[in-house]
Order: sequence, then C-alpha cells, then structure tokens
Amino acid sequence: MSQLRIEPAPPQNGIQRVAVSGRLDTRSYPELDQALDPLLDDERVSSLVLDLEGLNYISSAGIRSLYRARRTSAARRRRVLLVNPQPQVQKVFDVVKSVPLKDVFTSVEEADEYLDAVQRKLVAKVATTAS
Repeated sequence: MSQLRIEPAPPQNGIQRVAVSGRLDTRSYPELDQALDPLLDDERVSSLVLDLEGLNYISSAGIRSLYRARRTSAARRRRVLLVNPQPQVQKVFDVVKSVPLKDVFTSVEEADEYLDAVQRKLVAKVATTAS
C-alpha cells in the first residue's frame, strides 16, 4: 500500500497546484484536509488545482475530502479543479456522479467495498490491455 503524498507547488497568479498521489482513503483523508485548509483560507489563491496523476486509489472518505474542498472554495467564490485522474479514480468519480451513494449503499464500508472492487477491476483490465 502506498501512502498519501501531498506536494504543493509554489503559487502563481492566484493558482495553487497540488500534486496528490498514493491512496486517499479513510486513514489518509485527514492529511489532505489539513494540507488544503490553509490554501483554501488563503485569499491570494483564486483556484486550487489538484493534480491526481499519481493518485491510484480513492475511497468514499477521499471523495468526501475533495467535495469538502470544492464546497469550501465555492462558498468563497473560488474554484477547485481536479486534473489527470487515473482511469480507476475517474471511474469512481463517474459512479459517484451518476448514482447518489446514499440511495444505493447502506454503509460507508459497503460503499468503500464497492469502490474498491470497481478500481481493482479497472486496474486489472488496464494491465491486461497494456500487456
């Protein structure tokens, strides 16, 4: 299991880029929240760009963390943009967007199990296709 890594770049013209890699899950989401809070509070930052190229797993807790950042920014008339998601992470975004989790899953654990299975299946498919 890879740990969560959060690497902010120097801000430029009101844009703050942050590379997020590893696993964003129940154990690691507080790290992301803690790292993003000062950036979300910084009035000089008008847009926060989260580069997810190295993020290989996201759970429902990770989704909540990203949603929290976006909601906080929107309330301050700022933006959070998510870029370069891996296919398995994009699939989770697609699932969450098209099917409200509260209408399908009876618990966070059940939602995480489902999202884990979706991501494992897609990673295996991509690995098979690449071979």
